[in-house]
Amino acid sequence: MLKKCCVVLIVCLISFTQASFAKPGNLAEKQILRRGNGSEVQTLDPHKAEGVPASNILRDLYEGLTIESPDGKVIPGAAESWEISDDGKMYTFHIRKNARWSNGDPVTAEDFVYGLRRSVDPATGSQYSQILAPILNAEDIISGKKPVASMGVEAVDDHTLKITLKAATPYLLGLLNHSTTYPVHRGSVEQHGEQFSRPGKLVSNGAYKLKEWKVQSQIVVQRNPMYWDNDNTIIEQVIYLPIEESSAELKRYRAGELDITGGIPTNQYSWIMKNLPGELHVTPTLGTYYYGFNLTRPPFKDNLKLRQALSMAVDREILTEKITKAGEIPAYGWVPPGVNNYSSQSLDYAKMPKAERIKKAQQLYQQAGYSRGNPLTVEIRYNTSENHKKIAVGISAMWKKNLGIRTKLINEEWKVFLENRKQKKLTEAFRGGWIGDYNDAFTFSELMQSDHGINDSGYNSPEYDKLLEQAATESDLDKRRSILESAERLLLKDHAIMPLYFYVTKHLIKPYVKGYQPNILDHTYSKNLWISKH
Repeated sequence: MLKKCCVVLIVCLISFTQASFAKPGNLAEKQILRRGNGSEVQTLDPHKAEGVPASNILRDLYEGLTIESPDGKVIPGAAESWEISDDGKMYTFHIRKNARWSNGDPVTAEDFVYGLRRSVDPATGSQYSQILAPILNAEDIISGKKPVASMGVEAVDDHTLKITLKAATPYLLGLLNHSTTYPVHRGSVEQHGEQFSRPGKLVSNGAYKLKEWKVQSQIVVQRNPMYWDNDNTIIEQVIYLPIEESSAELKRYRAGELDITGGIPTNQYSWIMKNLPGELHVTPTLGTYYYGFNLTRPPFKDNLKLRQALSMAVDREILTEKITKAGEIPAYGWVPPGVNNYSSQSLDYAKMPKAERIKKAQQLYQQAGYSRGNPLTVEIRYNTSENHKKIAVGISAMWKKNLGIRTKLINEEWKVFLENRKQKKLTEAFRGGWIGDYNDAFTFSELMQSDHGINDSGYNSPEYDKLLEQAATESDLDKRRSILESAERLLLKDHAIMPLYFYVTKHLIKPYVKGYQPNILDHTYSKNLWISKH
């Protein structure tokens, strides 16, 4: 027997639409939104894309079975309603009958089956496919043990989709607005191959369609008149500008060339607070800034004491108070605070007095085979950003002062940086950041599974993997939480990564941009915004 779970969600969607899109009378004549978007994106293929910049654009172009309201709550997307079986293993989704692709074709349940299967197909080469592990047989398909057609997804008819899970998954509805779950237009993929996500070829089902992509210049998306909720979409065009340097982004914002920034330069935080206080929005988010250790090669492979020493020698309070300076929380754990049904864990020296911590770090450094007379020389690799550089310089100074370590800072363009992290041939210590894909601890835990596509540290712990397997099939939420907390404690004990601080989002937003609401995942859909007269 199926239990109904959709009525409240539909009511929420209706009330949200009526409250937020009462068609304000002071709309600007031109509804063009210009968003700073960090690094140049690698691809707009939703099943291959990585990173926040690509995700921002994909949320405009595509729509999953679920989406999020401005405050971050999960609401119906391409599926207008759903039911969940009593055991939590089967979800039945009802696709909107008025859902259309940007070329006018109907969006069907089969489109979602095709997209989900494509996501886990090893031939696609998705680095994110492991995120779909809760779906029946997905893991075996990813590892090549079972055919793609065995995935637990079925189009009952054009507007009914069934997803069968291997175990109850409390975060599934939040997961289903991630790009790995998006449908793709089969005809376009088959006709254009890897080029299907380029301008003139990309067929999308979201509020916008791709108009232009000039590499290192801008990506432009245009309002999609075929979108089922187009009547409540106000922004006509969104221009995404890839600006890696936050100081350059601030200059363009002040010059009136941007309406929303992707971030702010940390060294100008005080000036911004004083001069643009009503335009600065700082909000906690589910994200962790960390340094990864390449565990597949020296000097960090099989050298736990060295990794411990380097982590203990970093003063996270100084990093957040003197360098980032925007309310970031020093991180002594992997999973940030604010995650549903979870208690964040901490490194065992989190509360140790600083002098005692440094002394212990020096002892571990010597036990690891190094000294001031025989110092470690290590590379810190980071992607282009003055903020990342400042943190790297700060950590380098702490390592030199406290341990005598010599560092070489290597700055790389985003695509090159990601590829080097994946290959693991060059990296030693590297900058990392992880923003939760949904509000559940598993979005952090799974990143460090031995076979996860974005486990760039190369962490390989059978014990850790076993704990995550147990959590994935545990239906008792309290037991599941306990298992995931045990996994985090193990990860921290092994020092596979060096957590530094928990993120806050920092955006400058022009006063005439209306409809913005901060949320814990920092997801802002352009279709929920509008430009007032100014």
